[in-house]
Amino acid sequence: MELTDGNVINILSELAPYIEADGGWLEFVEIDYMAEGAFVKVRLGGACTSCAMSSVTLKQGIERRLMEEFDELQGVIQVL
Repeated sequence: MELTDGNVINILSELAPYIEADGGWLEFVEIDYMAEGAFVKVRLGGACTSCAMSSVTLKQGIERRLMEEFDELQGVIQVL
């Protein structure tokens, strides 16, 4: 699948209900093309702001799912 804003938003939309079920929310910010490669930037809010598990959600949930779909993706970065 091509790494585009729309395709990333579609995947994140699949994940959002799981995050919302715990009182959080997920927002796509941008695709950032750095020297190391492409990174998706997201914002986690609501209950995710103070949750100790948000880093696990970011890496083992969101990042893993996106990297399954986009070969050129190097990772996901949480922005505030």
